[in-house]
Amino acid sequence: MNRWLLSVGTAALTLGAMAATPAVAQSSSETSADENEDRIIVTARRRGESLQDVPLAVTSISGEQLEDLGAPDITYVAQTTPNVTLEVSRGTNTTLTAFIRGVGQQDPVAGFENGVGIYIDDVYLNRPQGVVLDLYNVERIEVLRGPQGTLYGRNTIGGAVKYVTKRLGSEPSLSVRGTYGSFNQRDLLVTGEVPVSDSLRIGGTVASFNRDGFGENITTGAENYNKEILAARATVEFEPNDRLFVRLAGDYLEDTSAIRGGFREIPDLSDPMGPQITDVFDTAGGITGPNELEAWGVALTAELKLSDNLTLKSITSSRADDTVTQIDFDALPAPDLDVPAIYENEQFTQEVQLTYEGDIVSGVAGIFYIDANAVTSFDVLLGTLIPTLPGFNANTSGDVDTESWAVFADYSFDLEEMLGMTGFELSVGGRYTEDKRNSRVLRQSYLSGRTPLLGGDPDAQVPFGAPTSDFDDSQTFTNFDPRVSLSYSPNGEHNFYVTYSQGFKGGGFDPRGQTTSAPDIDGNGTVSDAEIFEFMQFDQETVNSYEAGWKSIVLDGRLRNNLAVFFADYQDIQIPGSFGGQDANGNQTFVGVTTNAGAAEFFGVELEGSLLWSDDLTGAGDTFSTAYSIGLIDAEYTEFEALVGGQPTDVSDVRVVQNTPDTTASLTTTYTRPVAGGDLSFLTVTSYRSEVNQFEIPNAFIDQDGFTLFDASVVWKSETGGLTIGLHGKNLFDEEYRVAGYNFLAQNQDGSFIDPLTSTLGTTGVATSFYGPPRQIFATVELSF
Repeated sequence: MNRWLLSVGTAALTLGAMAATPAVAQSSSETSADENEDRIIVTARRRGESLQDVPLAVTSISGEQLEDLGAPDITYVAQTTPNVTLEVSRGTNTTLTAFIRGVGQQDPVAGFENGVGIYIDDVYLNRPQGVVLDLYNVERIEVLRGPQGTLYGRNTIGGAVKYVTKRLGSEPSLSVRGTYGSFNQRDLLVTGEVPVSDSLRIGGTVASFNRDGFGENITTGAENYNKEILAARATVEFEPNDRLFVRLAGDYLEDTSAIRGGFREIPDLSDPMGPQITDVFDTAGGITGPNELEAWGVALTAELKLSDNLTLKSITSSRADDTVTQIDFDALPAPDLDVPAIYENEQFTQEVQLTYEGDIVSGVAGIFYIDANAVTSFDVLLGTLIPTLPGFNANTSGDVDTESWAVFADYSFDLEEMLGMTGFELSVGGRYTEDKRNSRVLRQSYLSGRTPLLGGDPDAQVPFGAPTSDFDDSQTFTNFDPRVSLSYSPNGEHNFYVTYSQGFKGGGFDPRGQTTSAPDIDGNGTVSDAEIFEFMQFDQETVNSYEAGWKSIVLDGRLRNNLAVFFADYQDIQIPGSFGGQDANGNQTFVGVTTNAGAAEFFGVELEGSLLWSDDLTGAGDTFSTAYSIGLIDAEYTEFEALVGGQPTDVSDVRVVQNTPDTTASLTTTYTRPVAGGDLSFLTVTSYRSEVNQFEIPNAFIDQDGFTLFDASVVWKSETGGLTIGLHGKNLFDEEYRVAGYNFLAQNQDGSFIDPLTSTLGTTGVATSFYGPPRQIFATVELSF
């Protein structure tokens, strides 16, 4: 392996903090600092550019580096990227919760929009189900921090994560990779590709990821936190000449992992002598039923070089996923708060880009269209409230249609060529979006357990009272997102920039809203349709971001530093709330209320860097390098409206920004030396996250104190590249840390709990946590032919 490339791969892991564009892969033949700088390519601005030249905060992590570190899935990226949270959503196996710089969304119900855009080869994934992607065929992953509204549009208000797959090679190849490790981990990947002709290539991967549970369900005997995933990806590429490239790609995912149950942080309030569990990976939830996800997608990408300066690109995609899941909120045998649910998502997207690359002006203009449908139906089973009946159930069904289109442009102007301003570049862009949402929400109470759609007996269906929601309406939102940046590069070693950008998250209608709870705003004694509309609808949220940065590569390319300082003014924040309440029939039920109640300000600093200490440390051709990152953020609400004593009150002084630690930091070390006809590498990753709040109200039971994780890997690669052997350890000090949770306990405005503990929904009380993986050790062998 080229010794400098190893250092740069490590640098890219935690130092890419200032670029923004996915592009072609880095070559494995770089031999100099200048070459290397040019070849760390990103496409954050929708065109291939050097990481160091892009005036944005971006981290780029190569697929090779992820393999060397034994990264299990896309959430691992957050471990070394500042001010980023990527976690498996509570009660799920493959649904993603993503936050960047304090902005995100953790509720996967249809109708709520993501705050961080997730992309596979420039295809936007509209919903979070099935997005905890295992890593294979990865060219690189790019994390774009800060609002990306101009080039990426709606729902990239916090940033974007781009999963870029490898292009097919020109020679036939076959590789087999197997993994075995703790908890009976058994992974197998088979990848092959072959050129059919000089212009046509085909390839694909079939992968199986399996692992026993970290714990067990002591009630049902099932495994808890296990993994059973089957995945596949196939690609056909047509390249008849150097002006036309066409790629047809498809992917498939099937997740049949067991129901993931949480750990109760408090005793059963209705029975203090109930199940007592001490292992945080065990659970006592009694809910049963199917728990599976199936997702697929297909994308057609075509690039036509119209001239030496002008390229036309089209990206057409269709995706769908279906999820059936069982969530036991209270994690106890009785169905006191059991939630079986289904999620069905479909989307069609079309994007056309026209890129111009000139000596003075470079940029891209384009159009984007999405037509998506998201259906959610879930029961809230409160069976213990009426023991003589099969179970009381409050069912919520939502059907959300989204149709959105946008036009955008972003261009950079070389002011040295235009005005004689040496080293200066001005970039200006804007995006206009029209976003139409139609929402159908139906809520009905039953005295018959599950609804038929979720496994209930249709002949036993007993509706109880009138529907508590019967809503069908639409709203169109429009938005213009500008971006402007000015950069100054006095030489090839330093680049300074300032950037202003905007982003937005789409508005909509609360998919869990209860229309019978709508207030009589005008006091005329009747709740009108207009008042119901205002109660159910929430507006889009926006952010204005100001960023200044410095990027440098000095000491003949040995030392890189990328520094960003940012301030974000976050307005009309959508606050999804859920609590126990009563329906129109007087029954205890689950109530959702989403309002644009908040405003916040975020101030932060991010540093990513790498240093190649030596490329011949002991005279044996060995190298030692380090990479480092630190993210600091002061995230505070400046406005947060809540009802206190029945009156709207600003409680921002006692609210916190969820899933946003004040400090994130990491240190990666890599030592490599030639051994036995190959390169032997020793790698470590140490990462730290300060206290994390799960919700806007502090919660002593489910919030997570600061913690440190330590990983280590030993990897040997043959000189020919035909054999790779790796031994990896994750969370080697076996740290226990929460990543998500549920709460249905009565709290005071400052987050303290009512004494004695009081349940707001059900009788047992809910303070349930989900934990990150324990210590894991696994070995990987890959053969390439």
